[in-house]
Amino acid sequence: MREFTLDDLKRILRASGGESDVTSLEGDIADIAFGDLGYDSLAVLELAGRVEDEYAVVVPDAAVQELPTPAAVVDFVNARLREAVSR
Repeated sequence: MREFTLDDLKRILRASGGESDVTSLEGDIADIAFGDLGYDSLAVLELAGRVEDEYAVVVPDAAVQELPTPAAVVDFVNARLREAVSR
């Protein structure tokens, strides 16, 4: 099983919208809210779309509202990847 990491999330954020003007993606950003990192809900939706494309993990629009931090996204994606393997 391929694991989704915080580095994967950072790579996707950089590819989809670059680093925000508010803060960089360096360091431990796992528990910092996307809004505090300078990413709005549209950027997080773009992230979800790219995760779906690269990892075949569906991230419903409604779920995006419940994924306020990078750590939450990493946990969500890895849980779905584990579910896919156990089927």
